[in-house]
Amino acid sequence: MVRGVHYGGACAVLLAAAVALGLGARGGAAQLDDKFYDRSCPGVHKIVRRVLREAHKADVRIYASLTRLHFHDCFVQGCDGSILLDNSTSIVSEKYAKPNNNSVRGFTVVDDVKAALEKACPGVVSCADILTIAAEVSVELSGGPRWRVPLGRRDGTTANLTAANSLLPSPRNNLTMLQRKFAAVGLGDIDLVALSGAHTFGRAHCQFVTDRLYNFSKTGMPDPTLDGGYRALLAGSCPRRHGNRSALNDLDPTTPDAFDKNYFTNLQGNRGFLQSDQELLAAPGATTAAIVGQFASDEKAFFRSFAAAMINMGNIKPLTGGQGEVRRNCRRVNGS
Repeated sequence: MVRGVHYGGACAVLLAAAVALGLGARGGAAQLDDKFYDRSCPGVHKIVRRVLREAHKADVRIYASLTRLHFHDCFVQGCDGSILLDNSTSIVSEKYAKPNNNSVRGFTVVDDVKAALEKACPGVVSCADILTIAAEVSVELSGGPRWRVPLGRRDGTTANLTAANSLLPSPRNNLTMLQRKFAAVGLGDIDLVALSGAHTFGRAHCQFVTDRLYNFSKTGMPDPTLDGGYRALLAGSCPRRHGNRSALNDLDPTTPDAFDKNYFTNLQGNRGFLQSDQELLAAPGATTAAIVGQFASDEKAFFRSFAAAMINMGNIKPLTGGQGEVRRNCRRVNGS
């Protein structure tokens, strides 16, 4: 099903057998196929790419945002497009969960992709698959790996606000909690570190770092793992008083819009923006520290593992076959 991982124009590298075995362990994943739309909507990847390129002209953050949107979808009820549903008489939207509210974005671009696909092949491509393809295209267009995306997901007809509030990893989670939340969806340490590497591009609000700057763990002091120069830089953007909690900061201060291994070299220099980032290296006895070191020294190893982890994550409890539906509008259940 999964034939290879690519690095721009480089040669294909076969995924490890363990990854292929992992797909079948996630329920329904064996029914997914990267050729799923070859006959029913053969231009699906080109259409998604065209819409995303156009969106990027007006919003340099959109590639990172769409990658994150896929992540936040899959951790709640599996990869079923539930995060896209708006409030209705039957739906309490996940968009207003604490980890998502005023944070996840890119919904209008998903709408644009869906509209383009409905014009080309009506009623064929699910919103859940749109999120999966958009994440892969976003990473590739930012200089990261490309991979063949297993497809054939169907859209869910429910949302789960409670699960979104409790199951999504938090920027303030320690390593133990992060590992617990990843393990709950069948993902291990390599997946955790590799997927965290998506913080090599994108932005984050001041509200997620101010405690590290001024009152870490309610000590009244900065996080001791934070590099002094980097802390001073962030303090300039996020002052202790009278600052804008929504002010944006680069997650990667070196190459903020490129998908590369700099996230991991930043961690080695104690310049991880979020507590959950630095925990991967700084937590006492961290089982993830060696993986951080490997990815910091070998970008191809990171790219391979990231592609494999995205495939693993994309295979969390997908709806397939006669399950769910293919929504005509990603924001609402058909017939509502």
